[in-house]
Amino acid sequence: MTDLLGVCLAWHDDAVVVQPDDGAAVTIPLDLLVSGKPVPARTSVRGRVSARDAELRTAGLWSRVTTTPLGEWVLRHDAAPVGRPRRRASSCLAIGDPGVPLAEAAERVVAFYAGRERPAYLQVEADGEVEDGVRSLGWVHDETGDADFLVASVARVRRGLAPPTTPVELAVSGDRAVATVGTGCDPIGEGEAAVDRDWIGIHGLLVDPAHRRRGIATALMAELLEWGAERGAMTAWLHVEVTNAPARALYDGLGFERHHSCRYYVPGEAQARPA
Repeated sequence: MTDLLGVCLAWHDDAVVVQPDDGAAVTIPLDLLVSGKPVPARTSVRGRVSARDAELRTAGLWSRVTTTPLGEWVLRHDAAPVGRPRRRASSCLAIGDPGVPLAEAAERVVAFYAGRERPAYLQVEADGEVEDGVRSLGWVHDETGDADFLVASVARVRRGLAPPTTPVELAVSGDRAVATVGTGCDPIGEGEAAVDRDWIGIHGLLVDPAHRRRGIATALMAELLEWGAERGAMTAWLHVEVTNAPARALYDGLGFERHHSCRYYVPGEAQARPA
């Protein structure tokens, strides 16, 4: 006997027609059908990507960031940040197995960033196994960095965007692009993007408060997604802080959905200095 997973298209007196994920529909004579049962719908392709693999795609946003593996953890360091140091670019992505006991891994993280004169941060998946572990070691949750990782179909978002009426300038450098609205050194709106295989990450989408609610954010998004689609991007992703209600409303309206959430932890007093 064999089985077939798919969508039942028709059930006739003598046969059933099933459409599998790939290939043509299959007609099965009823006298050969032994059993059948409904199964839950499969999660989307984006939903089947792990939180760790999704977070690893953030590396494409910052060309200056160097990475050092610690098992499946990744120590990230931006030696020359432009503006304020960004936490995602200067923290340890602590999702997965560090390859050593958790206490030792945490000590290595503290020593790594102390040697670079930077505070130690662990970025963990919210409610994950690593979070429970580092909390038990005395690390402290820094609530200012809580963020949701959102994903959406590029095609779906683009279909829902009205044709932009605001002129947008696009500067492209390899797999990265910067979209701006306004002239001079101080634009009224800007956003960045990077393409990594068939994913495009959106970052730093900002609009001057005096010019909000004029469609500038959606115009920037439309320009960046068009650029990404031309390069084969099918999935868009971004981080949004959980306290940023206006931004979350914008992204929800565009069709983005939460993939996972992340939190940051800093050493408690007992872990603040490397041994």
